[in-house]
Amino acid sequence: MVQKKYQVILSLSLVVIFFACKENTLYTNWTVAGGTQEKIHYSSLDQLDTNNVKQLSLAWVYHAEKGDSTHFGPMQCNPIIVGNILYGVSPKLKLFALDASSGKELWQFDPADSIANKSWHRKTVNMNRGVAYWAEGEDKRILFTAGSVAYAVNALNGKLIPSFGKDGGINLNQGLDRDENTVFVAPTSPVTVYKNLFFLSGLVGDETPGHIRAFDVRTGKQQWVFHTIPYPGEPGYETWEDTTAYKYLGSTNSWAGFSLDEKRGILFAPIGNPTNDFYGGKRRGKGLYGNCLVALDAMTGKKLWHFQTVHHDVWDMDLPAAPALVTVKVNGKAIDAVLQTTKTGFVFMFDRVTGKPIFPISESPVAINTSLEDEKLWPTQPRPTLPKPFVRQIFTKDDLNTLFGASTYQDIKSRYDTYRSGRMFTPPSEEGTIILPGYDGGGEWGGPAVDPTTNLLYVNANEMAWVLTMVKNKPEKAGVKTNLEAGSILYKQYCMGCHGPDRKGGGDYPSIVDAEKKYTTSKLIELITTGRRMMPGFNNISTLDKQAIASFVLNAKSDQQKIYTGKSLDVSKDSNLGYGFTGYNKFLTKDGYPAISPPWGTLSAINLNTGKLEWKIPFGEFKELKEKGIPTTGRENYGGPLVTAGGLLFIAATADGKFRAFNKRTGELLWETDLPASGLATPSMYTINGKQFVVIACGGSKWGGKSSDSYVAFALPNK
Repeated sequence: MVQKKYQVILSLSLVVIFFACKENTLYTNWTVAGGTQEKIHYSSLDQLDTNNVKQLSLAWVYHAEKGDSTHFGPMQCNPIIVGNILYGVSPKLKLFALDASSGKELWQFDPADSIANKSWHRKTVNMNRGVAYWAEGEDKRILFTAGSVAYAVNALNGKLIPSFGKDGGINLNQGLDRDENTVFVAPTSPVTVYKNLFFLSGLVGDETPGHIRAFDVRTGKQQWVFHTIPYPGEPGYETWEDTTAYKYLGSTNSWAGFSLDEKRGILFAPIGNPTNDFYGGKRRGKGLYGNCLVALDAMTGKKLWHFQTVHHDVWDMDLPAAPALVTVKVNGKAIDAVLQTTKTGFVFMFDRVTGKPIFPISESPVAINTSLEDEKLWPTQPRPTLPKPFVRQIFTKDDLNTLFGASTYQDIKSRYDTYRSGRMFTPPSEEGTIILPGYDGGGEWGGPAVDPTTNLLYVNANEMAWVLTMVKNKPEKAGVKTNLEAGSILYKQYCMGCHGPDRKGGGDYPSIVDAEKKYTTSKLIELITTGRRMMPGFNNISTLDKQAIASFVLNAKSDQQKIYTGKSLDVSKDSNLGYGFTGYNKFLTKDGYPAISPPWGTLSAINLNTGKLEWKIPFGEFKELKEKGIPTTGRENYGGPLVTAGGLLFIAATADGKFRAFNKRTGELLWETDLPASGLATPSMYTINGKQFVVIACGGSKWGGKSSDSYVAFALPNK
């Protein structure tokens, strides 16, 4: 009996050692964006810990654009590290390889110079969140997208692999059952690799479907497609009242990227909302697979299960981040689960295989009293019982900002009284509806981190109110029009939503009031066609329409007087219009601070086994407010956290340009430093020759101000 007892103990010890070794091996590398295919942003490295993190110092800086003084767009790449090589992407979408210990450049590849890019005359949207690595024997590849082209690049020398697609690239505008000359595709998240396949969806135009596709890693040949707007005979087709929606509607795209259960071969895809973001009168019904978490068989593309997090979304509450794969323990039972953080502040958790919720989800009644013609809102929305929301979802007068005195308070209160407000899912309106959580979350695209040893989830969030104001698009009277008249009408259709009725922009979208100082007519038409940064390309509108828009925006007097000969002005003929909106407008004080009371940005820790909140703190600061004695308010933040076995939570993300390390157990701030510009990205962690590094891309510029092309790495100083 004694011998058997020790045999059992030895066996159990070996099991513990096996899983500990497996865990340590799995999470010591950062060969995949997000750390692993699970997308939990966890590192088991522990050289850096709560005791020595204050000693963290600069290890190296890499300037991806060689110090070019251009004002760059936000750089959001989460770099990967394979062996001793770090791979990342510059603000202008140049792929590069560095010595990960020194930051010394090994090679750089510029897609703008590639034959594939020139063959298809593709300009690029300047946004990329990472790359993917694949190897078989001596064949080692980086898979990377720039605009509408996916490339395969030799990981060792930076040269295109000519046997992949055409001259090393594949044209992603093909294979969507639409005219390739009118669609717009520009994946921003890294592709996901499984065996000899890779998967993508991505940023698309309003009239381009966001179908999920698989391609052969070696050849670039498309292998399967999952229609995110179902075709006749496919499950979900019946959820669209308009049975022709699959022919012309767009978006419904998995722009946030995927997670992958490699053992089971299950691909998990978070999907955005259909076109149009804020008006659904022309797309009535639940509209699958908009706003769904979808589980697919990775080898075939067959749908295994789905769950819709928002029915008939008219608030732009698309799923913003790749889901995280975890193993939770509920009522003593271990369950392999997938969790999805959302802009609404909910955390949805499901059994990975069956799709059964880990905690009950109820369908809660919501307001449906809309004055918008033909709109038909869904009467209920799903609400998980646990975890509780990690942000506020209700905005009343009691939530108005009182920090800046009676005059400021009365100003925001008088505006508040003119808007529709209250609970989440208040219908859009022509008088203006307060949207909380805002278009940028709640949870955002950086995604959460999860510590698999404790099952604590860490999520950074925004708590910003926005104002959604709808305007009716009225059919124009027949008759001859000048380019100026036509341009004004077309601007409202295609441009006003981002740049506003006064062309002053808002949110992430710049003012174009003085665009004529920066653009010629030909350059602006090129920009409208190709897109840039947050702006998709409008391949679907005619050259005559673009010329009319350019004459209006650039105030080009001679062009404005020309007779418009296009055929796009009767919006009643456009099956996707009916109402537009006046732009992405934050609800702010007259001095530019949020009109809602703090916190405006938060960082939370949630126990996934119980669904209970462990801690929550304001995240980010306004220096000038702290100097006035106002407690930390939190600020807008974009980019995700990284949690480590050393007890640390690393995160940049904030508008104040800081990089911080917190105690993961308590939320106590342990270390912070100023970056060259805001690090709107997720950090990566790795070790070289026994030395642990943490690196962050610092692009900045989402809020204006500092801009940078820097990747910055930190480590403990050499002894």
